[in-house]
Amino acid sequence: MTLPVSSSDTLYLWQGTNRDGSRAQGELACSSLALARARLRQQGVRIRSIRRKASAPSHPGGRIASPDITLFSRQLATMLKSGIPLLQSFNIVAEGLSNRRMAQLVHTLRDDVASGSTLAEALRRQSRHFDDLFCHLIAAGELAGKLDTMLEQVATGREKAEMLRRKVGKALHYPLAVVMVAVAVTGILLVKVVPQFATTFASFGADLPAFTRLVLQLSDLAIAHWWKLPVLLVAGGLIGQQAMRRSPAAVALRDRLLLRLPLVGSMAAKSCHARFTRMLAMTYAAGLPLVDALGAAAGATGNAVYHAAIYTVRDKVSDGQQLHVAVRDTGLFPSLIVQMVAIGEESGTLDAMLEKCAVRYESEVDNAVDGLTALLEPLIMAILGALIGGLMIAMYLPIFQLGQVI
Repeated sequence: MTLPVSSSDTLYLWQGTNRDGSRAQGELACSSLALARARLRQQGVRIRSIRRKASAPSHPGGRIASPDITLFSRQLATMLKSGIPLLQSFNIVAEGLSNRRMAQLVHTLRDDVASGSTLAEALRRQSRHFDDLFCHLIAAGELAGKLDTMLEQVATGREKAEMLRRKVGKALHYPLAVVMVAVAVTGILLVKVVPQFATTFASFGADLPAFTRLVLQLSDLAIAHWWKLPVLLVAGGLIGQQAMRRSPAAVALRDRLLLRLPLVGSMAAKSCHARFTRMLAMTYAAGLPLVDALGAAAGATGNAVYHAAIYTVRDKVSDGQQLHVAVRDTGLFPSLIVQMVAIGEESGTLDAMLEKCAVRYESEVDNAVDGLTALLEPLIMAILGALIGGLMIAMYLPIFQLGQVI
């Protein structure tokens, strides 16, 4: 009989032998040492040693992010794969978490399960952190008696999706960061350095080169209006952020423009292909109906254009159209995916074919990110050098021509 576990339970480390004489050890959460001994005896364990586990130092809590949920999924899957009971697995996982809020969430899930709920039901009560797809997959795993396998698949899928997001984000954020640095350096030169040269040029008594006059005019504009740029950037950022939150049309426009950008657009499309095929393979293999699996895969793409297209595919499939025909009609997916889906439908190995597509496009995204980074680094350095070097040349041109003036 499994006893309820409360948040006041203590973890005990034990060692002993099972009924068959094999050695065993583990951790057990109980309200007292006597109760821990009794529970172990009920399980047929002959206790050799048992002691209270030292508490880990408290760490400051933070918000619960997607990587925290992924780590929880991976650790819980590992515990269950090792044969540790679910309630005890919750305690072990929570003990090793550095995020206090995440540890509290794990304890809440444990208490719900201990009171008689299924894990899927406990997760649905925490819908802020676990989406419908996560709960559906866990429910399917519990019904099939393969909770550990399903948790492992969920963790793998989330890890791959997060890795793709990090890689694409790295490729997009790096040039943006360098451009911002270039703008800041240029602004400092125009506001602080160029005016010093202007004072010197005023004593020359001769016409300055056109390039130098242009830079001096830019310096005057920067000095007069420098404060407007950060205000405009902050206001534009806040307005854009609110637009992305409240307007699906703004999100769709952003994602459509992203797909049309040179170099970056191709990489973003491949990322959508990888996420779509990975999620559809995982959900379909888990036993979800194809229509429901398509709905889950649509949300995993992270792009409004693909999201709308996959929902169109879902509607066509629910009306009886073959999946590969509906995917082909969107015009967004390459012929490789269409052909692999067609083969999978014909042979009954759709999940395996989609898995192969996911591996292929994840590899292509990796190569695209590396190639884009290698291409952008020298290009950005050249632009930055031309920008700052141009300012320096403009300032020294009159000095080079000083001999002619004298």
